[in-house]
Amino acid sequence: MPTSTCLWLRAEGIWISINRIPFPPRSFKYLPRTRVCSMNVERILNILRSALRPIDAGILLSSGVLCYLLFRRVRSRRYTSLRGPWSFNLLFGVLPKILGADDPGDVYEEWASRYGSVFSVPAALGSRRVVITDPKTLAHFAARETYGYIGTPQSKRFQEKIIGKGLFWAEGDSHKRQRRALNPAFTNAAIKNLTSIFFDSAYKAKAAWDATLESGPQEGTIIEVQLWMNHISLDTIGLAGFSHDFGTLSGKTSTIATVFDSLGSKISFFDTVTLLLSFIFPIFARIPTPRRMMLNDLGKTMQSLGDRFLHTNTADSIRSDTLSGDKSVIGLLVKSASTEKISHDEVAAQINVLLIAGYETTSISLTWALIELSRNPDMQTKLRNEILSWGRDRDPTWEELTAQGTFLDAFTCEILRVHPPLPELHRMAAEDDILPLTEPLMDAHGKQVESVFVEKGTVVTLPIQCINRSEAFWGPDAKVFNPARWLDESHGVNQHRAQEIQGYRHMLTFSDGARICLGKVFAVTEFKAVLSVLLRHFIFELPRGPDTVIGRHRNLLPRPKVEGEAGYEVPLRVRHYVGTE
Repeated sequence: MPTSTCLWLRAEGIWISINRIPFPPRSFKYLPRTRVCSMNVERILNILRSALRPIDAGILLSSGVLCYLLFRRVRSRRYTSLRGPWSFNLLFGVLPKILGADDPGDVYEEWASRYGSVFSVPAALGSRRVVITDPKTLAHFAARETYGYIGTPQSKRFQEKIIGKGLFWAEGDSHKRQRRALNPAFTNAAIKNLTSIFFDSAYKAKAAWDATLESGPQEGTIIEVQLWMNHISLDTIGLAGFSHDFGTLSGKTSTIATVFDSLGSKISFFDTVTLLLSFIFPIFARIPTPRRMMLNDLGKTMQSLGDRFLHTNTADSIRSDTLSGDKSVIGLLVKSASTEKISHDEVAAQINVLLIAGYETTSISLTWALIELSRNPDMQTKLRNEILSWGRDRDPTWEELTAQGTFLDAFTCEILRVHPPLPELHRMAAEDDILPLTEPLMDAHGKQVESVFVEKGTVVTLPIQCINRSEAFWGPDAKVFNPARWLDESHGVNQHRAQEIQGYRHMLTFSDGARICLGKVFAVTEFKAVLSVLLRHFIFELPRGPDTVIGRHRNLLPRPKVEGEAGYEVPLRVRHYVGTE
């Protein structure tokens, strides 16, 4: 018997030799040369099982794992080992800590002050992700998005299922093509044509509140304002986005509104665990939990709506100039779709993009605005007086809505800075990359580095809320809600490192670079228009006083809520402004 065994397999006319390291003869069963005309994996495994004892298989498996780890170690020597916190939760890393924090931005800021402007945190299954807060690194990251940094496989699966292959999902050339097709719908001229829709939605809410207040006590009526901000946002994006009236402000029931509202219900522990596990093990996304069923219903409803809208806008109707008067976002997109080679499915997916981006984010920002005005009565009076100075019985002009240097503009910027609807985003390196640094930092081995090497597949986190409210960028009062910082030339934004941040008005609320929010002017203009109508006619107060505790409620995006209330409810005392307060 030989001191080493050679297993010969004949497959597809090719002799394959699997040589084994010499072992004592008793470690093997002698396997004679075997001629195989066709071979599949199962037969190969059966032959290997007959040739190897369990101990031999264990040795081979251990050797393979060891070789893989050695390969990874050698390969990773050129990548920077970053400092950062540790977690004993091998399944989810620091995710439970982030989700359970009162203010996740503060957690990231504390880590940045301890470990440096670029650091790593434990992620799922023992992996680690890189968190960036360095302005030079942020600019590099933004410039390379859609090509160098792309959505994670988990997020893309979720987006494709719920939203479709629209602008959120697309990367690289596909993203550039879809964005180019949407550009005509988001020019200043196009948005100016839509401002009447913004004002109309606000006046519909005003009419409903007027009726409620007339039958209520003189000191005002408690109104759950977040639900109404939802209705304003949904009806507005329906009409401005694709010429569809959901009618929620008029009391109509909308399937979309029902599904969105149901997502605000309390999330069970089982729902939370399966949702988190689905981002690690896709099989968990198939478990029909109540929340998963709601998300599935949302995806089906939005897809049905998109198909129904596009069914009425065939190529023949477009050629016959049926849409010549349609100023909606999708109406303009349909016109440019053929030029940019946008498919039917991609156009339909943009409807879902508009619903998610235009509904959820604006509703959250408007709710936070009413909360901050209720917390700061003097600020509410100052803003109301400015709006009234433009005319009690008329709406602000386009120039007044878009002007910088007004208190309305300062208040809007401060809401976007302190309360960004999207607190953080995650992207994955599509290739090996070098992140530049503004200043050197210390790596995990105590060595100073002037750049950070990241490996392909590394997840990079942009902590938007942290950077927007970081004392390192905005000064010692960064956590304070203070619109005056946007008006004070001597102590304002330009006197802090915030000016090193690119993006909209030195903030990352709308992201930056190739993926900066296309609808940022749309969102800001709608926000100002709605606020101008509500403040001219109503006074807002927190029923329990300005010190009422405001918490967070996890939805598609985190929403504000008054602690102690069900779901994400924000009840405010609303009364008419009669001109003497």
